[in-house]
Amino acid sequence: MAERILIVDDDRAFQGMLVEALIDKGYDVDTASTAEDGIKKAVAGKFDLILHDIKLPGMSGLDALPHLAEAAPGVDIIVMTGYSSKDSGVKAMQRGAYDYFTKPFSLGEMEVVVRRALEKRRMQKELSELKRKGGTSPLHSIIGQSAPMMAVKERIARVAELNADVLVMGETGTGKELVSDVIHALSARAKEPFVKINCAAIPENLIESELFGHEKGAFTGATSMKQGKFEQAKGGSLLLDEIGDMPLHLQPKLLRAVEQKQAERVGGSKSVIYDVRIIAATNQELEQRVEEGKFRSDLYYRLNVATLVLPPLRDRKSDLPQLAEFFLDRANRRLGTDISSVSSAAMEIFFNYDWPGNVRQFANAVERAAIFCKSTTITPAEVDQAFTNTSPVADVGMHLPVSEGIPLKQALIGYEKVLIENALRACGGTQTEAASVLGVSAKNLWNKLKKHDINPILFRN
Repeated sequence: MAERILIVDDDRAFQGMLVEALIDKGYDVDTASTAEDGIKKAVAGKFDLILHDIKLPGMSGLDALPHLAEAAPGVDIIVMTGYSSKDSGVKAMQRGAYDYFTKPFSLGEMEVVVRRALEKRRMQKELSELKRKGGTSPLHSIIGQSAPMMAVKERIARVAELNADVLVMGETGTGKELVSDVIHALSARAKEPFVKINCAAIPENLIESELFGHEKGAFTGATSMKQGKFEQAKGGSLLLDEIGDMPLHLQPKLLRAVEQKQAERVGGSKSVIYDVRIIAATNQELEQRVEEGKFRSDLYYRLNVATLVLPPLRDRKSDLPQLAEFFLDRANRRLGTDISSVSSAAMEIFFNYDWPGNVRQFANAVERAAIFCKSTTITPAEVDQAFTNTSPVADVGMHLPVSEGIPLKQALIGYEKVLIENALRACGGTQTEAASVLGVSAKNLWNKLKKHDINPILFRN
């Protein structure tokens, strides 16, 4: 079955935009307009993720957090807040929220965080299932018996036992985060926190505070002291994902934190001592970044002690049948299908493809093929459909006359509204498609809908 997401937001246009974007990604979405209704739905239905607005009629999003945690234990909550109340998002994370967004935000940013939250939950379920079936070692969660993967597993087992920091390198989609999870799970710190931060996903002006925390009054909006990720990982491990994108000016402070296990919070003068193991991951060639002057050589040499290089899928194609079996089993559980195998002809197509997106792309291809499959075996026809990327293009077909006696600014505003309405009409009220037709982002269109007081629901077929 598809993963279920609950959206709690009283803004109909914004809610509709999120619903469309998430359904388009294959998720099952339900909505509520108040915190009270959201809690009732969380109790009644099984959700994998909750997107919750802070400002709502009645109970606020902040007040709803403990009730949601009780109603849906183990389900991550991502809060959404206006820019002027960004501090509410920080408070929500301090109360246990997984993440927060500041409105307006890009759908691309939202999709990345949603996918990561769901992948984490999915992996936790899969690890639990592996343990239930007798897979006693976390290494069982790494699929593959090829020579490159057996060498990787052997090195993981050795490195995990050490207390040394680790650098995990590999192309996008090779499983760097999964390997990091296994390293932590096999280490002596396994029962302590494993905190993660994506260095590429956080705005440059916020990443220092996210890593090292800040003191009260350190900057506008810093109404209280906040612990950084280094402090939150006390006694455990800290994953610095996409370390190659770390801003250059912050790298000296990061080097000190990695090397000396201490640093100051933003706005503070007293060093905070860290007891944390660093796991850094990157899909970039750090040596090249050093040569380009974008990454400090001393930080690179400090991280490059215990290093794991994950092979791309094209170099371990003998693992494809085992991976296909694993992802097909997962697809059956998620989609409610009963597909038992991949035909030899379909598998031949998989073998003849180089998989630039690696295991992540392969998992997506298997699941898409499962969606199209009408029997118990995936055939070349379903694989071809899985590889086909079609997107309908609507034609607004709009010709605007020039009216006399109307100021240009006023005319442009009026024409903009007409264009948006025509695009929505042509796309059946689907905001994401209308945004594509108009050549703007979904966030931009949402702002314009608010500006012109346009209700997209009125244009649905």
